[in-house]
Amino acid sequence: MSSTDLLIVDDDIVFANRMSIALSERGFQVRKAATKNEALVAIEDAPPGCAVIDLRLGDGSGLDVLAALHAARPEARAIILSGYGNLPCTVAAIRSGAFDCLSKPADADEVAQALLAAPGSLPQPPVKAISPADARWLHIERVYNDCGGNISATSRRLNMHRRTLQRILARRAVGQVTVPLEN
Repeated sequence: MSSTDLLIVDDDIVFANRMSIALSERGFQVRKAATKNEALVAIEDAPPGCAVIDLRLGDGSGLDVLAALHAARPEARAIILSGYGNLPCTVAAIRSGAFDCLSKPADADEVAQALLAAPGSLPQPPVKAISPADARWLHIERVYNDCGGNISATSRRLNMHRRTLQRILARRAVGQVTVPLEN
């Protein structure tokens, strides 16, 4: 089993598929799990060298998956992804043994860089800072696209009133995000 064996654990199937393709193109041998239980079975069958784990899964916490991974393979490198991107989540992930905690939607290059960093190295600070408003918009846009542009389905999935979602969509065109340029 090599360190490029990767397990992606995320209940957002579209995101997991995109990340899987992107990391496969970067040389990783990817397996996916959509639930905590699927991930625990995958780890028991063949513990991966590294993992990308969503913090909140439909059937439990990604931190439980992280604990199982480190019990099965202590040297495994894991990254926690969080759509909530707050300090307590990051602290909990790092204390539980994660190498890094990245905000969703994560960039595949950023994930690959963290997974392939030299042992003992520290995570790099994010290159592109994204505002909370833009992160919220990216999440709304992703769910809207996943629902095929259906406002009612999107509002249900986001647990948001339909009219509120319509107002948000009216203010910004889909695909419009302000991300600072790199120097």
